[in-house]
Amino acid sequence: MTSHTVATETDRTTTRRNWRHTTGVVISVLLGAFLVFDIVGKLTQPESVVESTAELGFPIDQTYIMGTVLLICLVVFAIPRTAVLGAVGLTAYLGGAVTANMRIEAPLLDHTLFAVYFGVLLWVGLVLRRPELLKVAGIRR
Repeated sequence: MTSHTVATETDRTTTRRNWRHTTGVVISVLLGAFLVFDIVGKLTQPESVVESTAELGFPIDQTYIMGTVLLICLVVFAIPRTAVLGAVGLTAYLGGAVTANMRIEAPLLDHTLFAVYFGVLLWVGLVLRRPELLKVAGIRR
């Protein structure tokens, strides 16, 4: 193997890693923007949020708590060093959303499972940003 061949392989590996990392960052930023929109709605309580909160059976005052918890989880997720902890918190939050929608028997595929789709995409973005998480999960050596 020549030094040129080794350098080419290293460049390909670096390019592949950068592409994955960039894709993970883009996914995480898009999901984060969606969550910011949700946080703002919970904290400002426009009429649509008041109606949907009541439909789910929650007192309107609890939207402040939900918005604050979501904000804290999102900030922790946005910090690279604590992103895994933030992802765990967001996953728990999304689990509550699934439960709330199941309780009122919301449509399964588009309402109830939306939080599941969101959570899977959240973790896909995080794993693309931090592939070493696959080793921790025992998926890769």
